[in-house]
Amino acid sequence: MFKNTTIGGFGRFTRTFMTGASGAVAAMSAVVPSEARSQVPVSPASAVKTSDGTTGSFVVAKDGAQIFYKDWGIGVPVVFAHGWPLNSDAWEDQMYFLAAKGFRCIAHDRRGHGRSTQTWGGNDMDTYADDLSTLMEKLDLKGAVLIGHSTGGGEVSHYVGRYGTKRVSKVVLVDAVTPGLVNPGGVPIKAFDDIRTAILADRAKFFKEFSIPFFGANRPGSNVSQEVLGTFWRQCMTTGMPAAYQCVKAFSETDFSEDLKRFDVPTLIVHGNDDQIVPFDLTAVPASKLIKDAVLKVYAGAPHGLPVTHKDQLNKDILDFIKS
Repeated sequence: MFKNTTIGGFGRFTRTFMTGASGAVAAMSAVVPSEARSQVPVSPASAVKTSDGTTGSFVVAKDGAQIFYKDWGIGVPVVFAHGWPLNSDAWEDQMYFLAAKGFRCIAHDRRGHGRSTQTWGGNDMDTYADDLSTLMEKLDLKGAVLIGHSTGGGEVSHYVGRYGTKRVSKVVLVDAVTPGLVNPGGVPIKAFDDIRTAILADRAKFFKEFSIPFFGANRPGSNVSQEVLGTFWRQCMTTGMPAAYQCVKAFSETDFSEDLKRFDVPTLIVHGNDDQIVPFDLTAVPASKLIKDAVLKVYAGAPHGLPVTHKDQLNKDILDFIKS
């Protein structure tokens, strides 16, 4: 059972009290049709030397930080940027689906997150965009589709703002923090101060509570499993304290308005209108007006974690958009 409490007015952060198993987990249908399973392409080995001599699934950033990435499939590159405080594992449902459909899917762990170097500095949006540029350049990606969720949407947008679209063919923003959260009429800065306080006090507890509104598990009829919530917590706990704490400023206080105005490629915006973490009216609506000819798809009743809760719908919409 769940007991709801609100922390600092930013979403509905919920303390969870588990009283036992809640039932069997329903069997998941295969992403790839049975007749196509034997035809799923296998990626060439990614453990090749980069221009700076690094080997393995890492590229080296300007300051020497090693940025981990996974590289699946063959075809048009699709590059994913994850939300805070997760890592590239958060995109595996979409990566596997698209790789099986004939695309090359690449996702990196943002510095300080997951398997990338846990740097003290550089946990800011300028450096995140620079790290993404390093990945794009060292893998020599061209005509790439950039997809960003939440903070990753800000990272992708700031990349376009700083580096343009010479390597980019399309962009997808999913529950993105763009054009900004702290602005006149936006989320009060105190809400993010409260998050930072909670991280310093007991980040393990905070991330467990944060998972509830993230996936809408506090909504009537939610069928989000405890395993999904646990996987979210595990990813959060692989993020080092500097990144967990300092990235709050990056995703909340950065103004992406000018970045969005620089978009000159087809852009799809996907957002749940029951997003308790990144408010729909504050982000998706104004972003769709700042990006020329952007297409806005609203997922009715969807939470912030819709790449998991609505993965089949999102997978189809991304595939249709890429092919259009």
